[in-house]
Amino acid sequence: MVKNGQLIQMLAPAKINLFLEVLGKRADGYHELRSLVVPISLGDEITFTAASGVEVFCSAEGLPAGNGALLPAAADNLASRAARLLQEHVRCAAGARIVIRKNIPIGGGLGGGSADAAAVLTGLNRLWGAGLSLESLMELGARLGSDIPAMVAGRAVLMEGRGERVRLIPCRWPVGTKWWVVVVNPGFSVPTGDVYSRYRTGLTSFAEISKNAAFALEKGDIDLASACLRNSLEEPVFRKYPLLGLLAERLKAAGALGVLLSGSGASLFALARTEEQARAVEECVRCGTGPWLWTRVAQVLPDGVIGSTRPFGG
Repeated sequence: MVKNGQLIQMLAPAKINLFLEVLGKRADGYHELRSLVVPISLGDEITFTAASGVEVFCSAEGLPAGNGALLPAAADNLASRAARLLQEHVRCAAGARIVIRKNIPIGGGLGGGSADAAAVLTGLNRLWGAGLSLESLMELGARLGSDIPAMVAGRAVLMEGRGERVRLIPCRWPVGTKWWVVVVNPGFSVPTGDVYSRYRTGLTSFAEISKNAAFALEKGDIDLASACLRNSLEEPVFRKYPLLGLLAERLKAAGALGVLLSGSGASLFALARTEEQARAVEECVRCGTGPWLWTRVAQVLPDGVIGSTRPFGG
């Protein structure tokens, strides 16, 4: 985050789910989850300027073709709701002009709306001098959406419950260790509610795999992490959208270490050991599919430092 007078610039990082297990349906209608969530360097660019009221503006130039039509009305999006919630919570009379340049596909399982809401809570807390703690901001975020507390944390976390329970993962990677991902989006969104309605709880528990995945993330072991990639929602999503299964196979054939659906889709991510490997995988899958495929190469940010504190363009 960068503050200059009454101007704040932030990069709201997208997330990937290295592990996502649906444990069952709760009495409140939500699903009980266990998921390893980590930010990546792909993110929405957000500018906050002091103003008399709260206004939110979004642009969609960096999104897959057709995604612009999916942008919700500014007054109804998660960023606007987050601003109003914080304003009411701290009884703040100040306002802000919030400009969001979208780079995260909408409805893509990368937490774009949640990232924006988390950034708004964090940015306005700073702009307005509200002084709320990280824990308080996460509690506010939980009122708006299941992914938002993890996005407010801004680093690798284990997310449980419906998303309200978040535990930081202490990542101690060897010096020089980096993970890269190729993010692929087919240009359409997958309705989260529909995916969960199609999911049927399996009999197999992935608790041990979850522990191994968390250990891999802590130690920076990309090979172990690749072997532990799991997403309970992948099978029902691939069943309804076979193109995504085909793209996953192409990413694997292109040399990715591991490939997984992120969240409820429709985005896929492929792990790579180096940027060069990631670029090669990206080029291979694009050549084999066509120019319509939206792809990005990004770096995994286990501590979130780069993604949450540097200005965009910097």
